[in-house]
Amino acid sequence: MLNRQDFAQSNLKSPDQLVSGQVLTFMSNVSTTNRDRYLQARKLLQETILKIEGAYAYSTIRAYKADFGKFIAFCEEQNEGALPALPSSIANFIIALSNDKRSSASIRRALCGISTIHKLNRLGDPTKDPDVTIEMRRMHRKLGRSSNQAGSINADTLDKLLLTTDNSIRGIRDRALLLVAYDTLCRRSELVSLQVKDVKVNMKNGIETSSILLRKSKTDQDSTGKWLHLSQRAHPALMDWMNHLHEGQEYLMVGIDRGGRISRNSLGSGQVNRIYKRIARDAGLDKLIVERISGHSMRVGAAQDLLSLGASMPIIMQRGRWSKTDTVMRYVEHIDTAV
Repeated sequence: MLNRQDFAQSNLKSPDQLVSGQVLTFMSNVSTTNRDRYLQARKLLQETILKIEGAYAYSTIRAYKADFGKFIAFCEEQNEGALPALPSSIANFIIALSNDKRSSASIRRALCGISTIHKLNRLGDPTKDPDVTIEMRRMHRKLGRSSNQAGSINADTLDKLLLTTDNSIRGIRDRALLLVAYDTLCRRSELVSLQVKDVKVNMKNGIETSSILLRKSKTDQDSTGKWLHLSQRAHPALMDWMNHLHEGQEYLMVGIDRGGRISRNSLGSGQVNRIYKRIARDAGLDKLIVERISGHSMRVGAAQDLLSLGASMPIIMQRGRWSKTDTVMRYVEHIDTAV
């Protein structure tokens, strides 16, 4: 099964598949009139998803679909319209999410989705209404603004993970994955998007290193690109892995099946999490530490290490491609508790 191995990325669903099947939960409980209104909102959501395909990241589209689908179902339970929505409906939705043990970050994301769907359909933004603002303030006072920070994989922990990688094809891939992720501070979506053709070997003063072109990132949606430079330790690990790839291979970080066969498909973002956790368990890390590891853990740890080494905030932001200082501060605030 795919969730038990890191072979190939599962097929991404098309936008029409994204909105089907999940928003009909409450259909049997509403009247014919309300059902028509419900289906109209669902149709408009589907049309919006189709309209923004390619303009937004897949993860963003998926979040809009999921959050607004839940909002439509909530409004039908309350016998209210979802698109356009009343500010009172959104305020009550916030209360329901707060009582449903949702994090404040996920509630903010849901509100952002509601706002965006309205604006994309040239409707007034009901999330700016004072009643909604008041309810968001109340929610933050109740739940706080903090979000769960991924556990960090700093240089010391990275060394422990590398010791568990052997010279099997999987070990060679894992070693390259770990070192490239640490050196580049790549988000997991960026890591799995790296392409073989974008690796450049450099020679300076008799020392060979390499660089990888990151074609697009969260803060570079127009794909101007950025060169990411690897250390002398990461370079040979990457070259070793590339020597095993198929001729004409497109993606750099790909899956491997149980028989040791290399896939031509890129890893999925979720597979990066599972690979890190598997290696951490093999390294004998504490169970609680393993649970906190995510696809962003290498990025968190590398940022913390840069700060410990005396790097300035502008340098850290440039290395990690951050556009906001408060985001960086959340990454480095727990520097003393790195795993």
